[in-house]
Amino acid sequence: MASVSDCYKQSLLPSFLYSSIPNSFSLDRLLNANNPSFGAWHTSKLDAPAPSLSPSIKTRTFMIASPNEPGKKIEMYSPQFYAACTVGGILSCGLTHMAVTPLDLVKCNMQIDPAKYKGISSGFGVLLKEQGLRGFFRGWVPTLLGYSAQGACKFGFYEFFKKYYSDLAGPEYFAKYKTLIYLAGSASAEVIADVALCPFEAVKVRVQTQPGFARGLSDGLPKFVKSEGVLGLYKGIVPLWGRQIPYTMMKFASFETIVEMIYKYGIPTPKDQCSKSLQLGVSFAGGYVAGVFCAIVSHPADNLVSFLNNAKGATVGDAVKKLGLWGLFTRGLPLRIVMIGTLTGAQWGIYDAFKVFVGLPTTGGVAPAAANAATVLAKA
Repeated sequence: MASVSDCYKQSLLPSFLYSSIPNSFSLDRLLNANNPSFGAWHTSKLDAPAPSLSPSIKTRTFMIASPNEPGKKIEMYSPQFYAACTVGGILSCGLTHMAVTPLDLVKCNMQIDPAKYKGISSGFGVLLKEQGLRGFFRGWVPTLLGYSAQGACKFGFYEFFKKYYSDLAGPEYFAKYKTLIYLAGSASAEVIADVALCPFEAVKVRVQTQPGFARGLSDGLPKFVKSEGVLGLYKGIVPLWGRQIPYTMMKFASFETIVEMIYKYGIPTPKDQCSKSLQLGVSFAGGYVAGVFCAIVSHPADNLVSFLNNAKGATVGDAVKKLGLWGLFTRGLPLRIVMIGTLTGAQWGIYDAFKVFVGLPTTGGVAPAAANAATVLAKA
């Protein structure tokens, strides 16, 4: 009965949070101290193999270790590591994009109806007059869900592909071509991430730019599918890739380079000797500068995505004809630079803060191939 009871105790633990039980207090130790004979019998029973109660109960887990367990550390590039990066990506992208919904709303309307929404301040004024304060957060649900799914894939798969391509190249070639590896890893991750984002983005743009179309995702998604079919949710996938892949390549490659330069030239102390607060400050600063570059590179495709998702049956040619090449590159750009700079800085700050919370180092400053080589040498 002791072994069965032990299994039930294990099954009732919050295993979705922690991978093991803190052992600061031992019931067996207390029993042994008070009654040695009972303690010996109890220990022998616990040492016996317990019957399997359910095939769903596993002896190994891929869950993230509790930060309250100082002896438990997440091994770099383990399944737990990638799980932590995925959760960090959900938090960083979902929360930040939802927070800047008012800016995104004005930006989308400036792209779709420039005659009505002539500037940033006037755009906010028009929205406030016509829709009130509630109108500033129209479309926040598809924004939160869509960018949470995108963030999970973007950050999780980036860490995976960065390590994978680094291992293929080896330490010597990684040192020579690390920027190309950052670019390849981020592009590979974003291809997958945009497949998750695209349906939510289509509904979001329609809800935000067509007042009266729907209140949000719950009624907007069925209306969109009824009007344009399921495949209509993905009609903007190519422009979305055109916007997001250059954006993400710039976001990760420039961030890694900027952070490396800050630690190399701006901070005399090695990264592993810097405080966590300083490392997180470097992450935010590097992310903000990277975000400015991202906004400039990806803005033409952002205009295309907004135009195509707003107008039924519209084509890229229609967008170029109506907006013009200059408008394609510049319309709504100042607002997007502010939005994306702040957004990207906050994303890197939240992502690395979560990594620090679960006991992982912040991103950047240490090459994966070099770190892996150092680990191998240390074990030799």
